[in-house]
Amino acid sequence: MKRLALFVLLALLLVAAGLGWRYYQFTDAPMAGIPAEASLIVARGDNLPKMLRKLDAMGVATGDPVSWQLLARQTGAAGRLQVGEYLLAQGTSPRALLLQLRDGKVVRRNFTIVEGWNIRDLRAALRKVPLLGQSTETMDDAALMAALGQAGQHPEGRFLPETYAWTRGDTDLDILRRAHRAMEKALDEAWAQRAESLPLKDSAEALTLASIVEKETGIAEERPAIAGVFVRRLKIGMRLQTDPTVIYGMGSSYTGNIRRSDLTTDTPYNTYTRSGLPPTPIAMPGKAALQAATRPAQGDALYFVAVGDGSGRHVFSPSLTAHNTAVRDYLQRLRGRREGGAE
Repeated sequence: MKRLALFVLLALLLVAAGLGWRYYQFTDAPMAGIPAEASLIVARGDNLPKMLRKLDAMGVATGDPVSWQLLARQTGAAGRLQVGEYLLAQGTSPRALLLQLRDGKVVRRNFTIVEGWNIRDLRAALRKVPLLGQSTETMDDAALMAALGQAGQHPEGRFLPETYAWTRGDTDLDILRRAHRAMEKALDEAWAQRAESLPLKDSAEALTLASIVEKETGIAEERPAIAGVFVRRLKIGMRLQTDPTVIYGMGSSYTGNIRRSDLTTDTPYNTYTRSGLPPTPIAMPGKAALQAATRPAQGDALYFVAVGDGSGRHVFSPSLTAHNTAVRDYLQRLRGRREGGAE
């Protein structure tokens, strides 16, 4: 009798050991059948059995549901599957997947607003983002700003150029809301640290000036000098005479070239025909342009022109005579580069 009991106990121990080994192999072994570049979507209300059915439908070998239930309790994932999209990388084990679902380690994608984009560029780029929800397609700019809680505000320049992370289920409006808040914060900070005696009545004018600076140069260290030229012009009542504002005022009629007739055709944005700043920003300025507009470089320059050597840099001049000389040098360099086959 004792021998029989010992035999039964040994058998039970062997069975338990076998089951334990099988469970151990299940928990940390890579799941078979994971498709390339696959992801699992956990929707609101999904539980573990539904998640397993989704995996089965994808061709993933899930194995024993009871083992999943045991593992979910062991890892603390039972009843705590977080909504979102999860990467199913090759080699993912059941334990690794449940820990992802428990901790909400969802797939995060990035969208970058580029410095110098205008609102048309921004909205067009958002429409092309795969998997991003589209909730503003039928909205005009006024409706868009109202949806952001900014009814009556012009959208130009109001979204900070940065990279924004987003997850499955987010919409274009979510990104725009975050970018708008980021711009408000960056603008408030720049305005609070502004230099004394700026010829700007409020932060909105600083934003407009920053947008012009952003479009005038891609050289970061030149931005304060560019801003300084425009600030000095504003102080003495001299027109800004900046091509990017003219181009913005031309809208869709701009085809890549600006002609003399464009400079003399009056629009609210033509700073050759009108004094002061244009009525709104003309682009999305980055933080460096905001800082340049509110803390411009000191000096006496009233003019600037491209060097003409392909570097994108400018020559700054205090007088029209010196500026005309710089323009002649620019044209000469430009002709030399063209004749030499460089653009």
